[in-house]
Amino acid sequence: MVLPAGKKIYFASDFHLGIPDHATSIEREKRICRWLDEIRPTAEQLFLVGDLFDTWFEYKNVVPRGHTRFMGKLAQLRDDGLHIEAFTGNHDLWMLDYFHRELDIPVHHGPIVREVNGKRFFIAHGDGLGPGDTGYKILKAVLRSPLSQWLYRRVHPDTGVGMASWFSRLGPKHADMPVKGFLGEDKEMLVQFCLETLKKEHYDYFVFGHRHLALEHPLPQNSLYINLGDWIRYDSYGVFDGKDMRLEYYKEKG
Repeated sequence: MVLPAGKKIYFASDFHLGIPDHATSIEREKRICRWLDEIRPTAEQLFLVGDLFDTWFEYKNVVPRGHTRFMGKLAQLRDDGLHIEAFTGNHDLWMLDYFHRELDIPVHHGPIVREVNGKRFFIAHGDGLGPGDTGYKILKAVLRSPLSQWLYRRVHPDTGVGMASWFSRLGPKHADMPVKGFLGEDKEMLVQFCLETLKKEHYDYFVFGHRHLALEHPLPQNSLYINLGDWIRYDSYGVFDGKDMRLEYYKEKG
């Protein structure tokens, strides 16, 4: 892909719409929509890199209620010609074909590779990558299995979505817990994943969400690891202008 002059590619993740309460989530949703309006004139492509919702489960004919402004804004942007791609995260891994069918937005369930202006991008939400975290990797495989999803769809949507939201809220929530700072290359699983990957193949940029830490970290071979942060604390996002990629932070006009 060659990026047209004056155009940019944007990356954002971890909106976690739905937490910690309805009013706070609505205000965050409105802020995200305002940001999408502001980047539209320069946006050639938008990657939404997972955990857009704190919980999400698709039945055959039912999806969770809410998030109307966000979904409507995505529909408007797609109808206007903006190319958008989405990823599942660990909180919305049961996204299936609703985005594709209703919004014409493909959904990726794992890492993808893109090349733009000669720069190679490795893009993924980041959950389950790198060493360790065996328990979650097993749980993810179980939850993503067709059998598990088929069985869960036998549960009434009111109960099923309610249960998913309840389980999501059991652990410490990103809205309340302090963000762990950068732990060092040897303890950051995603950095370890990048280093191992670079031994086999070169990428200019590794772009992840999941960690909830807005971070740019240089890697060997002039590669760069970027974590997109979140929209709970940082309102952070990635921008590629055709030459370089960097993190930016949304500050509303005025």
